[in-house]
Amino acid sequence: MTEYPTALGASSRDTITLLGRDLAADVMGEVGFGELAFWLATQRRPEPGETRVFEAVLAALADHGFTPTAIVTRLTYLSAPDSIQGALAAGLLGGGSRFLGVTEDCGRFLHAVLSEVDAPPADDAGWDALALRTVRERREAGLLVPGLGHHVHKDGDPRTDRLFRIAEAEGRFGPHLALFAAIGRVHPQVLGRTLPLNGAGVCGAALADLGLPLELLRGFALLARTAGLIGQLAEELRNPVANEIFLSVDLNNRPVPPEPYRPEP
Repeated sequence: MTEYPTALGASSRDTITLLGRDLAADVMGEVGFGELAFWLATQRRPEPGETRVFEAVLAALADHGFTPTAIVTRLTYLSAPDSIQGALAAGLLGGGSRFLGVTEDCGRFLHAVLSEVDAPPADDAGWDALALRTVRERREAGLLVPGLGHHVHKDGDPRTDRLFRIAEAEGRFGPHLALFAAIGRVHPQVLGRTLPLNGAGVCGAALADLGLPLELLRGFALLARTAGLIGQLAEELRNPVANEIFLSVDLNNRPVPPEPYRPEP
């Protein structure tokens, strides 16, 4: 008979095990949800400092107001109030390159840069030189720097400095965060203007420094946003706004003549 090995959850008639522990006796009431999420992804129990940084990331990404993910969740609930799972799924499906997905994009980008150097720089001057070369290469290639810029927090994302401080206090300020901070210092020399390091980007750098799988970084952003979307739905139940959003579009549309599609030459 084929076997399917797993170190995660398993059940017998009398017990449930998770990560090799008795779920009821050793996990429930003993392990926080953030700690458990880290443990499930890495199959090793995090140290307290790792848990604090990880949970700070989850808090940073949980909710950011009426973003597209929040709006679509509320509108989907308006359309199908019998499907909470549909409303949550609709919001999560909107996590991509502009919202939430930057967490993964930035972590992967920083990791790719670091993988090309023989050893991490020894001081800020070395980090600045690496960051300057990196930003110039992205500019010459016509590419954006993931994690740089924010459509609202143009004078600085308040989450960024806070996460830097937490990571440093917990001894988890690693090479990804160091490179990201250096990009924040030097990019005006290349771009000719100052852009903020955004919260999603710093979260990606922090998660990468925790050694979490790069392929799952967007998943952790979605985990955080799930809590935020539940909050959006809870507020929609108390103070509904989705119908007003729908009507503001429906009653203010402007008919225009059809415009045939013409492929670019």
